[in-house]
Amino acid sequence: MPFNFEMEQDRNSRLFELFGTSAPVALVMGAGKARIGQAIAQLLGQRGCRLAVHAHSSLSEAESFCAEARSQDVQALAVSADISDEMAVVDMVEKVYDEYERIDILVNTAAIWNPLPLENVRAEDVRKHFEVNVLGTFLCAKHVGEVMIGQPRGGAIVNFGDWAVARPYEGFAAYFASKGAIETMTRSLAVELTARNEGIRVNAILPGPVMQPEGTTDAQLEKVHEGTLGKRSGTGEDIAHATLMLIENPFINGASLPVDAGRSIFAANDNSWKLEPDQ
Repeated sequence: MPFNFEMEQDRNSRLFELFGTSAPVALVMGAGKARIGQAIAQLLGQRGCRLAVHAHSSLSEAESFCAEARSQDVQALAVSADISDEMAVVDMVEKVYDEYERIDILVNTAAIWNPLPLENVRAEDVRKHFEVNVLGTFLCAKHVGEVMIGQPRGGAIVNFGDWAVARPYEGFAAYFASKGAIETMTRSLAVELTARNEGIRVNAILPGPVMQPEGTTDAQLEKVHEGTLGKRSGTGEDIAHATLMLIENPFINGASLPVDAGRSIFAANDNSWKLEPDQ
């Protein structure tokens, strides 16, 4: 993904209206690697946000991304935390707040997914998925949300689920069990946090087939495309723009938005993601 933080003129006015600052602070989780989180961070940087870019195992990549952002006059701080560890999350949030003295936006893209046939799934596999995907998302939203409660304009939180919890495919039983909690969590956190500050909103993105992993063959990609109404897979920018819409729209709260080229409503080719026996 090429770095480009050139400011889009007059496009940060909406964020100014929402947060009362021309440079809102956005903490983007799981944005070290050049995938969805980083695409979101880049777009928010283009909109004039000051960035806090979280990574765990890919901290060096996050630091390189932030260095490139700073070279293009975007304030950016790389932070690291194991989000399943509450004290690590608290320390990370404090570090971001100490740097910027506010947090206006939280995007929870950090997650794990480890494909395994059901016969090979053990309790530890399920537990790890819940610790990162559910508990980690909750802890970040809770502790950043507590910062937002004390801010006059509140803030916006965007969690990340998955379109396929409605129609799961084989080989990801532990992952889907964990991602299925995100929509309920999002509604619950919207109720809890907005009750404490009417300026806080909590929504979720349910991404479809986006940014296929390395090694995906043309035949596999064709199957993915055939499983969508739009006959295509998505880009990080597709998800980033949908995320920005949820951040910018003050009339959306507690919603979960599929961004999947119609994959969640299209019944054709249900086995497009089926795990092959040798995987």
